[in-house]
Amino acid sequence: MNGNGMKKRWLSLYVENQDGVLSKISGLFSGKSYNIDSLTVGTTEDPTISRMTIATVSDDETFEQIKKQLNRLVEVIKVIDFTNIFVRMKEIMYIKVKKCTAEDKVECFQIAETFKAKVIDYGKDSLLLEFVQTATKNDAVVKLMKDEFKMIEVVRGGSVGIESISMMER
Repeated sequence: MNGNGMKKRWLSLYVENQDGVLSKISGLFSGKSYNIDSLTVGTTEDPTISRMTIATVSDDETFEQIKKQLNRLVEVIKVIDFTNIFVRMKEIMYIKVKKCTAEDKVECFQIAETFKAKVIDYGKDSLLLEFVQTATKNDAVVKLMKDEFKMIEVVRGGSVGIESISMMER
């Protein structure tokens, strides 16, 4: 990508764990017409602090503006740009395959094995798979499943990430 091109970017934010912080941050994005691809938030080891992982697509200039504006918010403790550093990042995804034939079920088990997924629920004509992968791998799984099966239902949790200890990438 060229220096000013649109590309996928990730931010990790430490924020005060209080009412209204999530809406304030998402409001900052929507007020400037910045799109959020994914946003995940959860409490840290300190119950007064939450950590957010935000994925967006933008150019360099816009992304710098986003970071500056987030840093200005009183409730934001720290902003970390995950875009160009070594990060461990995964998202949880569930895919329910409906109206399965016996052959479909066999194929689901093979897909689960290939993609290190778990079959977590099983019915007469349906299966529920759980994937914990990178967003890119989950994108590939969704494409495959849409091509292979008549009826699927997909729920994705959004990525969470943490700086890597060793130099391994996403």
